[in-house]
Amino acid sequence: MQSLHISTKSVSSHTFCECDAARAIEQGARCEQVHTAEIFSADQAGVDCVLSDLPASMSNPATAERSKSPKKPLYTPEQRARRDETPWTLVQAILAPLQFLVFLISLGLVAYYLSTGKGYEAATISILIKTFLLYTIMITGSIWEKVVFGEWLFVDAFFWEDVFSMLVLALQTLYVVALLKGWWTPEQQIYIAVAAYATYVINAAQFLWKLRVARLEGQKSDASSQSGQMSSSNAASSTNWAGQKS
Repeated sequence: MQSLHISTKSVSSHTFCECDAARAIEQGARCEQVHTAEIFSADQAGVDCVLSDLPASMSNPATAERSKSPKKPLYTPEQRARRDETPWTLVQAILAPLQFLVFLISLGLVAYYLSTGKGYEAATISILIKTFLLYTIMITGSIWEKVVFGEWLFVDAFFWEDVFSMLVLALQTLYVVALLKGWWTPEQQIYIAVAAYATYVINAAQFLWKLRVARLEGQKSDASSQSGQMSSSNAASSTNWAGQKS
């Protein structure tokens, strides 16, 4: 004989009672009164009760993993459609590799100047061209975000990309101002451009990664659409077959 003391256990905001366990194993023990129940083990019964009534997400890690909310896609179907329809997408697709090409050329000229002290004018012109292209792609990119997402800048899907883009823009603008105002030495001015270029590399990597994510999501979306069309086609075929048989 073992006294069963009513006690509650709270697991994940759910309350469990040991007396419930006693009732659950009525075939193995009689319970005439809650406080004098004869059971094999009141403590074990309470544990079994709690474990049996645990939420599925706690008792099964695989179920918990599946129950997590799905990752938010980069584009909604409506945004993806607007992205594919707007001509600003093509503008970005042209300007982005063009800016990267100018960056590579300018980087070579800057490195040549810093290592030899020669070619300052060429390096300066290349940095100015890079700055012009940066402003162009920032303005057109802002228009693109407005068309696709409804906001000019800092949309959720490209928030950190826009943050680094603004940092690159600030550094290259500082270079232009320093050049026009005659601040610091030519070499120090060039180092401002180098800092801008380093930030630009990070920014370009961010956009390349998002381009890959968008491509994978597009392939998944197309595969789902094709699967849905095949299912509809199979259903229609089954209906026709059933109608012919009847």
